[in-house]
Amino acid sequence: MYLDLDVGGLVEPVRGRRWEAEEVRRQVAARAARLARRGLGPGGRAFVLFGNRLEFFAELLAIWRAGASAIPLDPRLTAFEVRTLAAAARPAIALVDDGTSAAIVSALADAGVTVIDATGPVDQAVAGPTALLPSVRLDDEALILFTSGSTGDPKGVVHTHRSLRARWISLRQVLGVESFRRTLCLLPTHFGHGLICNCLFPWLSGCDLLITPPFQPDLLMRLGALVDEHAVTFLSSVPSMWRVALKLARPPKGGTLARVHCGSAPLSARTWSDIAAWSGTHEVSNTYGITETGSWVAGSVGRDVTPEDGLIGMPWGAVIRVLRTRETTAPLDPGLACATGESGFVWLDTPALMRGYLDRDDLTGQVVRDGWFMTGDIGVLDERGRLYLRGRERDEINKGGAKIYPADIDAVVERFPQARDVCTFALDDPTYGQNVGMAVVLDDAEEVTVGALHAWMRQHLAEPKMPVRWYVLDAIPRTSRGKVNRETVKARCKDVAPLDLTTILATGRGAQR
Repeated sequence: MYLDLDVGGLVEPVRGRRWEAEEVRRQVAARAARLARRGLGPGGRAFVLFGNRLEFFAELLAIWRAGASAIPLDPRLTAFEVRTLAAAARPAIALVDDGTSAAIVSALADAGVTVIDATGPVDQAVAGPTALLPSVRLDDEALILFTSGSTGDPKGVVHTHRSLRARWISLRQVLGVESFRRTLCLLPTHFGHGLICNCLFPWLSGCDLLITPPFQPDLLMRLGALVDEHAVTFLSSVPSMWRVALKLARPPKGGTLARVHCGSAPLSARTWSDIAAWSGTHEVSNTYGITETGSWVAGSVGRDVTPEDGLIGMPWGAVIRVLRTRETTAPLDPGLACATGESGFVWLDTPALMRGYLDRDDLTGQVVRDGWFMTGDIGVLDERGRLYLRGRERDEINKGGAKIYPADIDAVVERFPQARDVCTFALDDPTYGQNVGMAVVLDDAEEVTVGALHAWMRQHLAEPKMPVRWYVLDAIPRTSRGKVNRETVKARCKDVAPLDLTTILATGRGAQR
């Protein structure tokens, strides 16, 4: 994948910086030479403690050219967290930028890691040949992405050059590259969605890549202008970004935007339709991606897709099965396959599957069986083989034996005009074992609005799904990837007084809406 295609140019629209493809080649060669002089070679590992800038991508290819693997980290990690991950990954080199704190640099030095400022001057005179990756071996470790455990038991997803190449080849076969000619990345580059698919897939296919700081509200507020100014043809996103952009950013006017993806959490039909109307393209895909499978593994293609809550679409370079089991301790029995329309556990078979979790065969064995990956997601396949997501197993609310999926409730609330964000979660209940709680962000928290929302939900939800405790927040807490962790939101609500629904609803003011 690396050798048969030229990289595209790199652009930082906010800083006004640009490297054409030939400059990228010079930078990669010079940085690879520097890494070699500092002792990084085949089998080695390098932390990259910054992202979303030109130097990040040059260093990534330089690390691979050295025969080593790259470990991008969230730049917001503390020194304690970096030490924890360093103990697990044992990197030889750590690449930092001018924003890396002295405490982190000191922690790395104390751990015996060689620290290099990637934003400092690079001696290109000793770079040597300008070939990008002359000797990549497909089964070498290429990328480690930590998905959890920075304060405890780290879980690092290990991808090889083979698994990454498999993902990019499948995307080229399904999606082509034309729509990606000028790709905008608004996402962090330290996790699978932003790095493997939003950035590396188009960039290593010869497309220009425009990189901005991630999740910046001021950028989202002028997203349409940014698209027009730089003739952007593609961007990927997460749902939380659209809660800002759809309200505050004017739509693009230039007509260049050909395709939009949204991942990390299923889109509601309403938001999906709103994105299509805003962007001016029907090629909006509710994309399904998991770090362990190289991110984008399913979605929709074509203009004839009708938005539906939870609809993902067809697999991209994978086989999808929905089974009645999540167990990986026994061979998978074909008789466990769910019937069409029956909810079950989503399993994936793809050549882009990770090699495993770093030094954690026990964790790998809990999710992989006979080459199949158990995602932990609950889904349904329709008669056309299209995947619908219902939520994650750990998110299920067991209310007296009845299974309730929070995503179903979220999708209803998102369609209420005065609701800006929502997250439902499980509450302990002495009668049912669990019940439903809800955190919601509203345009206003007046009684008439709360009453109208309650009436809306009663109209669209069965009684068992109605939340029994409501919390109004200024914002829903999200991870660095833009995802919602329902347990985190639940913990946040412990510091907030719930609404007195009985009193509010007794006034009957909701009927005014």
